[in-house]
Amino acid sequence: MTVQIAPRIVVDTTVRFGKPVIAGTRVPVDLVVGAMATGMTTEEVAAEYDIAVEDVRAALAYAAQVLAEDEVRATT
Repeated sequence: MTVQIAPRIVVDTTVRFGKPVIAGTRVPVDLVVGAMATGMTTEEVAAEYDIAVEDVRAALAYAAQVLAEDEVRATT
């Protein structure tokens, strides 16, 4: 069963072990974000993984949302 968790981002337990992927593909969000972190442009990432530029932006927006909701506590 595919569940949309954000615009253009879905999860399905039968695809990539339930990791968030670009809708209609098997391209994981973390792969897209990681490619951007290496210095690739949005257009290069889109071409490399055969997804739309809007998909790349959606992956970045989803990652930002997840990080914004994450709570990290420093311990000393």
